[in-house]
Amino acid sequence: MEITARLGIEPDEVTTRGSRHPADPVFPAAHCWKVVCRTPSMTVDEQIACIVDRLFGYAPLIGALVAELDRADGGPGSAVLQVVRAFGHPAGEPEDLPGPIDGLEKLPGQHQLLGWHLDRPTLEFLRLTGAELDIDEYAYDW
Repeated sequence: MEITARLGIEPDEVTTRGSRHPADPVFPAAHCWKVVCRTPSMTVDEQIACIVDRLFGYAPLIGALVAELDRADGGPGSAVLQVVRAFGHPAGEPEDLPGPIDGLEKLPGQHQLLGWHLDRPTLEFLRLTGAELDIDEYAYDW
């Protein structure tokens, strides 16, 4: 694949536009070259750090490729740092509700993995790569 050759790193996943269901509308809607972190029980910032640590040395190359693709496609959005987490899903991280500590009690819905921040290396990575940040969190009430 050309992206792999240009960056000198292997993706974890690749999807080709329209490759799954020929009779259905185009799905997936775009080509994707992905590096992923699927380690459970991590906060958003830990997940992001896993990817940024792996790719930071390649950030200028990624940024140059993104700029080239944006020019060819006519606009931004060809690079996305995306995080997707699910709470309360049977396959997801269960909520930890310990007993009172020092007179304080954690209430349901205050999941231990909620909350995140972006550190300077992550912000610099986003700047160098020209990537957008997309974070989705889903709560299931089963």
